[in-house]
Amino acid sequence: MVPLPDHPTGLPIGSGWVADVETAPVVFPYDGSVVAQAPVGSVAHARASLDAGIAAVRPVGKLTSAARRAILLDVERELSTHQDAFVDLLIAETGKTRTDCTVEYSRTLFTWSAAAEEVAHLHGETVALDVQESGAGLFGFWTRRPIGLVIGVAGFNAPLLLASHKIAPSIAAGCPVICKPAPATPLATLWLADIVRRAAEKHGAPAEIVQIVTGDAEVGRTLVTDPRIGAVSFTGSADIGHQIARDAAPRKTLLELGSNAALVVDADADLDRAADAVLRGGFYFNGQACIAVQRVIVCSPVLDEFVGKLVARIGELTVGDPRDPATRIAPLINQAATDRTLAWIAEAEQAGAKVLHGGRVVDRTIEPTILLDVPESANAWCEEIFAPVVAIRSAPDLPAALEAVNRSRYGLHASVFTRSLATAFRAIDELEVGGVVINEVPGFRSDIMPYGGVKDSGIGREGPRFAIEELTVTRMAIIRPE
Repeated sequence: MVPLPDHPTGLPIGSGWVADVETAPVVFPYDGSVVAQAPVGSVAHARASLDAGIAAVRPVGKLTSAARRAILLDVERELSTHQDAFVDLLIAETGKTRTDCTVEYSRTLFTWSAAAEEVAHLHGETVALDVQESGAGLFGFWTRRPIGLVIGVAGFNAPLLLASHKIAPSIAAGCPVICKPAPATPLATLWLADIVRRAAEKHGAPAEIVQIVTGDAEVGRTLVTDPRIGAVSFTGSADIGHQIARDAAPRKTLLELGSNAALVVDADADLDRAADAVLRGGFYFNGQACIAVQRVIVCSPVLDEFVGKLVARIGELTVGDPRDPATRIAPLINQAATDRTLAWIAEAEQAGAKVLHGGRVVDRTIEPTILLDVPESANAWCEEIFAPVVAIRSAPDLPAALEAVNRSRYGLHASVFTRSLATAFRAIDELEVGGVVINEVPGFRSDIMPYGGVKDSGIGREGPRFAIEELTVTRMAIIRPE
């Protein structure tokens, strides 16, 4: 369906590519056509990659800052020459719209250049050991050292970008990395790995600096439970992330998990801007984003006016072929996701919610859906729907709205629309989330900011600077200079 990139076949494991691998079809979600036959790894492949990755820990850790920076910059430069091919490939394997895949590609480029900039910022500091009597005459300082072999597990919704947020900070930190892409979307990640390995070898680094292993849950379990690894960085659902944390213990885990992001509309808000934010923030990536708007909590005095403005504009979201630049909503990743979403919509309706728009499937695509008065116990409200569905409830006032946001097991991002600076600072102080966004979508993410959640939304932070800190450990030096 799309021209596939020219890179070796199989899986990049060890110093080469393992070609004797089973394959499975990658399917275009829009029409079910087969994009390519992708390699499917096994437990044996996972074990081989672990052995090779462990052997690479010392040589990768000894790379100079200049070499690590050069590798990262070379990857960014090579990626930048393939925009159309990468965007077409992302559309084919994810089913996301052309607009969304273009955004993913541009953010990927930025992530690699940002990681390169952070290499020079890794530093330590001296410690005044003689502040205690026992430290008199001693000189102390600490440095940051690579944590070791990193296992990066990425989700299907932004495969190139999520893999880059695992691989680029690992290289910047001096760590080899094994990346496991989602089974449905391995193609762009495999191409990325070839680019990285060629850049690494150009600058004297081993090809094993990055390896890719695809496969099922048992393959993933083999990777994350190996006692020799340094850290696991996972992006995906909360339930799987929690299991990984248990399986990987006591090794470090960075978990960027799910959410049901909330947008609060205060009584003094600019309602046109708030409605626009729901349209932009609730339906990008076909709703398959952990910080897409899912819950909208509107202060009662402006509920009817806000809902009227939102419903009046929902027709702007065109359903269709994701290859068409005009399309805003396309099919979910697979039929199982569609069936689950329809079941949650029906459950909410049976519990008393009103379907103001959508709720049906058109050309394999769930129409952009707006639900009103969804009970807090309904899955469409309290769990992560990961679909083009927005649920609305009212609250009598702002304090009640903020409390409603916090009555969730998740806490990744939330946003508040208000004209009051005092309200903005109150929200920043009271909302139990990793990021509070004022007068913009909760899905706003700069790739250099600390990104992550609290509660069941995970632990640890992404963004090159913060991920590099997570993937390094302090080493204290104590010297008696005699």
